Amino acid sequence: MATNILSLEGKIAVITGGTSGIGRALSLGLADAGANVVASARRQQQVDETAAAIEERGSKTLRLASDVCDRPSLEALLAATIEKFGKVDILINCAGRIKRTPTLTMPEEEWTSILDTNLTGTLRACQVFGKHMLERGYGRIINISSLNAFVALSEVAAYAASKAGVGSLTRSLAVEWSKRGVTVNAIAPGVFRTELNAQLLDSTPRGQELLMRTPMGRFGKTEELVGAAIYLASDAASFVTGQTLVVDGGFLASGVNQ
Repeated sequence: MATNILSLEGKIAVITGGTSGIGRALSLGLADAGANVVASARRQQQVDETAAAIEERGSKTLRLASDVCDRPSLEALLAATIEKFGKVDILINCAGRIKRTPTLTMPEEEWTSILDTNLTGTLRACQVFGKHMLERGYGRIINISSLNAFVALSEVAAYAASKAGVGSLTRSLAVEWSKRGVTVNAIAPGVFRTELNAQLLDSTPRGQELLMRTPMGRFGKTEELVGAAIYLASDAASFVTGQTLVVDGGFLASGVNQ
């Protein structure tokens, strides 16, 4: 048993926002660990491309788009996954959006939209898939939080509030659901380079400051989040719930770096 405690063989994972950036890395990483992975997001083309990459790793999947702001699409995703695989063991909530705006002049609609995706979207997926998991008496839910839940980054207040909310929601669900076999944890990534932020990180003073504040002296690679996700999704973490695992190259530990 000890040799395969991190194995995800035979597990079925659904990953919202699972087709780009961190979500895609986690989708492929869980497939490498033996899980069958349904990577879903709004754009069908990205769903199809990620599904093909999952199948290349020898895992089974589905090609189904969904939107965390649209509860019926999540219900359809659950139903299709159960129809094909019979169950869902693991849910990872990666769907998210960020926009930089001075808080003083931020339109209320922008605030509402970001919270609807990042926080309420996480709640919707937890409710839809959590009901199935609670009925089965087994589940592993992993939400994606952020460094921004702990420290402020200038002019992204809506994102920060949403991710702090995700951390709080994670704890609340852990308290409510853990006696019934469903653990709920979060991962808080530090600064990871993706296609969306590469220009910001590499070519701006903000990127330079983020690098300076990371004691490892480099940005994270998305695949470096896979180990944390496999751990929390596996039997190795059977008594771990309500936690946020920070993967940040030392950012939160950092005071003065020179």
